[in-house]
Amino acid sequence: MGVSVDEFLELLDELPEVRMSHGGEWIGLKVRDKGFGYLWEATETVGLKATIEEQIALVTERPEVFEVQFTAGRFGWVVVHLDRIDPDELFELVAEAWCLTAPKQLVADFEAAHQIGQQAL
Repeated sequence: MGVSVDEFLELLDELPEVRMSHGGEWIGLKVRDKGFGYLWEATETVGLKATIEEQIALVTERPEVFEVQFTAGRFGWVVVHLDRIDPDELFELVAEAWCLTAPKQLVADFEAAHQIGQQAL
């Protein structure tokens, strides 16, 4: 278990229009100029946008993997320790953060292409 910084960066390639911006000790993750995450390479941690409910649930259930970063409006940002999470779970969290931020049509196109939220018939 665990994801390297390089593996994390590869996960981002699965999401449309992700841009990275360097901010000193961290890298900002954006979609259409709106932030959905941060990467701190030195500590091998990622901060991701989430709902407040998701933030609380993640931190409560697994404090060794997740910690509260901050709360802003209706969002609760969560720190993820990359060496303590599996790639599938991390991708799900990154995709959720991206979906909370990207324009609705971009999200709809992504979800349709990846069959997210669609039930098998």
